[in-house]
Amino acid sequence: AVDESELLTVPDGWKEPAFTREDNPKGLLEESSFATLFPKYREAYLKECWPLVQKALGEHYVNAALDLIEGSMTVTTTKNTFDPYAIIRARDLIKLLARSVPFEQAVRILQDDVACDIIKIGSLVRKRETFIKRRARLLGPKGSTLKALELLTNCYIMVQGNTVSALGPFSGLKEVRKVVLDTMKNIHPIYNIKTLMIKRELAKDPELRTQSWERFLPKFKRKNLKKRKEPKKKNTKKEYTPFPPPQPESQIDKELASGEYFLKERQKKRKQMEEIKAKQADAVKRRQEERNKAFIPPKEKPAVKTKKASTEKKIDIEAIKEKVKNAKKKKLGALPEEEVKLKMAADEKKKKKK
Repeated sequence: AVDESELLTVPDGWKEPAFTREDNPKGLLEESSFATLFPKYREAYLKECWPLVQKALGEHYVNAALDLIEGSMTVTTTKNTFDPYAIIRARDLIKLLARSVPFEQAVRILQDDVACDIIKIGSLVRKRETFIKRRARLLGPKGSTLKALELLTNCYIMVQGNTVSALGPFSGLKEVRKVVLDTMKNIHPIYNIKTLMIKRELAKDPELRTQSWERFLPKFKRKNLKKRKEPKKKNTKKEYTPFPPPQPESQIDKELASGEYFLKERQKKRKQMEEIKAKQADAVKRRQEERNKAFIPPKEKPAVKTKKASTEKKIDIEAIKEKVKNAKKKKLGALPEEEVKLKMAADEKKKKKK
């Protein structure tokens, strides 16, 4: 009896056998080709390393052509090509070279256990300034964040222009894509790096391989979400009524109600002049009152009269007499009379005993 978990897991150190000519002795029936454009600034580098590219692809029997006039790279299969997937790897190689990946790293795509992923990040953020900030956040200070991500995922990452090129194992590429997309969505890469570090430690324990890791992974919450401020004045909706509002009175209706409509032109003008004069008189009166305010003296506080200290005090004569008697009996620095008598009697007794 074998555990199902053992059947589902890949044994450590197992590798898929290499694809050889014996697996496909007759070769391919049709020729296929791929071409890609490259920017002008990559022309000098590609011109230098192109012989190495041709040599690396020649081992897999794939031809490579560089067109500097058109600015393109083309790869095609030949009659001797036996691996049908070799042309796909050659296509990825020229794509990586066009995206500023150095030849030493890009040539690793021809290996069986290495894949690549080109992530387009240019259209994920609207504002150009925000995009540049988030792309710089992915790199980190002096490229430290990118280096940490490379060590955790075992992938080579190149951030260039509007794309991120990653090269490495399939499991690492999946993590790299998640981190890059989260960074463009304003989630700092340090959170994902923390999670990757914990996963790396958990993977070392064979007992935890079949268990869920959610209890060990940190759960980060956004704290910078601001609540919408409620307005001071809330507009309350009025109750719906099917009837329209009453029509406002016109000038003629007002004149009819007051009786002005039936007055003659002279009388109307005289009334208007009277109203104007009344308004002017009110304005003059108000102005005069404001001017007179400066001449009105402020109200003074009433003076508070201080109470005279009462000189007449009741004198207790008897108490004073008693104090004088006591003072006569006691002399300064001397003992009272009773104590002196007691002391004299004690001294006489001592003399008699002797």
